[in-house]
Amino acid sequence: MTKLSPNLNVPARDRTLYVWVGALASAAVFTVVGLVLAGYGIRNPITVAVLVVVAIVVERATVPFPGGELSAGSLIFVFAAVALGPLPAAIVAAAGLLVDLPRRDTSQPILRWATWTSLRVLEGVSASFAALAVAHFTGGGLLGTFAMVLAAFTAETATGLVLGPVAPAIRGANTYWAMAATFAPPLVGSLPLYAPMVAVLVYSYETVSSWSVALFLVPAIAAQRLHLLYRKQRETVQALADANERLSSANLSFATALVATLDARDQYTAGHSAAVAIYARDIAGRMGLSEREQELAHLCGLVHDIGKIGLPAGLLEKPGALTLEERRQMERHSEIGERILRNVDDYAVIAEIVRHHHERIDGNGYPDNLVGDTIPLLARIIAVADAYNAMTSDRPYRDAMPSRVARLRLAQAVESQFDTAVVAAFEAILTAATEGYRLGADPEFVLTHDATSEFTPELTWELNEELRLGVARVAAIAT
Repeated sequence: MTKLSPNLNVPARDRTLYVWVGALASAAVFTVVGLVLAGYGIRNPITVAVLVVVAIVVERATVPFPGGELSAGSLIFVFAAVALGPLPAAIVAAAGLLVDLPRRDTSQPILRWATWTSLRVLEGVSASFAALAVAHFTGGGLLGTFAMVLAAFTAETATGLVLGPVAPAIRGANTYWAMAATFAPPLVGSLPLYAPMVAVLVYSYETVSSWSVALFLVPAIAAQRLHLLYRKQRETVQALADANERLSSANLSFATALVATLDARDQYTAGHSAAVAIYARDIAGRMGLSEREQELAHLCGLVHDIGKIGLPAGLLEKPGALTLEERRQMERHSEIGERILRNVDDYAVIAEIVRHHHERIDGNGYPDNLVGDTIPLLARIIAVADAYNAMTSDRPYRDAMPSRVARLRLAQAVESQFDTAVVAAFEAILTAATEGYRLGADPEFVLTHDATSEFTPELTWELNEELRLGVARVAAIAT
């Protein structure tokens, strides 16, 4: 059983919620009155009293859940619905929630209690009539009892999922479908376990002894523990996802700090790393790589030239052609970048890609003369993005090329310098892109990522301190 949205405190001007709760409560009251007038009674008051006690005990151990609480109370009133009828089911369902009435964790406990109790009554009655409907088509026995219990649980779950999310949706806590999606897995997933358990207990009650109802406390508590384990599993998964997200943000912040260090030194390549990162990410996406690989391509693009901070002063800014010795020094930047990044935790894969982003398909690249598919795919992607942005950007020794010329140069170098598939994917992107994107002039190419904006002040300070120490370490390695 699920109890939704524990806090129903809303502004006085919002009448919709009050109307809904009033309609729900009225439906529950009219249903119970209708059952009495129709002649449905209580065949075994002692059994009903025992079930009420068990329901109260179970409800005192509900499991908190995002948007509400989980409870094993449905086991109790579904048993009552199948074994005793709709009126006992309504009584047991409502009585179990008496423990919620005195709670003071909300300013409107009566409103909340009325909502949950009304839902429970309607769920119990719907479960009982579903079981009665199935009973007409079964031949009795354990299998027949199981069919009735399964029908009862299905009706109870359906009623809860249809009516339960309405109140949270009205008060804006979440959308109707989001709340339904949150509670559907534990409710539906519990049916294979709960139905056989309750069926055995109903069958025992009807064929062995009415006192077997006292055994209900054991499976009810076991079911509550199952809810607790499910909740803890969800919390663990969510905590892991949050940790991965924070790690990704920290990695991007660290990479941004490294690139800022390089951009501060070389005004001509300022923004180049951000453009290469965007192009590489988009190429990876166009080639159908996973989201994780796209993020990795973006990160590698940001830091692909970080080794240049270890080059001799004046080499990057030289306006004319480089000498042979200067060119050899320049080519060392990919090795320097690898050495820097290997000193950063969890950057081993990034370091390898940075090392090989100047390899060529024909084996005439550097530093290791790798050939074809022996070059990591992300390194081949970075190579195309790097070359294109370099050609379309101003340099001390030449003006920027038009986009169409740079694209022609890429096409002419396939299967010698560049991977054909990578160039084809990039060309498809550029064909449909704006001229601002082709020239790396759109706002998205500005390096302004702030990964710490959502952290607490303490965490922000710690992360900034790590970034400061990390950049200092990079500078020490480069020199």
